[in-house]
Amino acid sequence: MTRSRKEILAILREAESPVSAIQVAKGFPDEAGPDQATVYRTLHWLEENGFADSFVLHCSNHGTERYYSAIRDPGGNQLPHRHWFHCVACHRFTDLGTCGLRGLLEGYERDLGLRIEGHTLYCTGLCADCGGAPDR
Repeated sequence: MTRSRKEILAILREAESPVSAIQVAKGFPDEAGPDQATVYRTLHWLEENGFADSFVLHCSNHGTERYYSAIRDPGGNQLPHRHWFHCVACHRFTDLGTCGLRGLLEGYERDLGLRIEGHTLYCTGLCADCGGAPDR
C-alpha cells in the first residue's frame, strides 16, 4: 500500500462520519497532500480492494455527492459495519451504530434463495437540533 493510500485510509478511519472526496483532500495539512485526481483514484482503489465503502447521497440542499468510510484497517482487519442518519437541514451525519439487520438479511437469503454480500443503509430527515422528533 502506497503512502498516499495509507494516508487517505487514515483520514477515512479517523473521520467521525462518512466523508466526500473533497473533505478527504482537505484533510491534508498545508496543501501537503495529493492532488484531487489522486484522491479520487486512491478512494477508488481503496474501495475496489476492500478497504473502503461508499454510497451516493442526494441532499436537496447540498446536491448529490459520494461519501466514503473505512471498512478495513491497513492490516486488512475488518472494522465494524455502520449505518448513518443524514440531516437534510444541517448536512451532518449521525452514527446509528453497528448493523442490526443480520436477522432480516438472513431471512431474505433463506426465503428468496439469495446470497447477500453487502448492504448500505442511511436514513435522511431532520436531526434533533434542526427540528426533528421532539424529546421523549
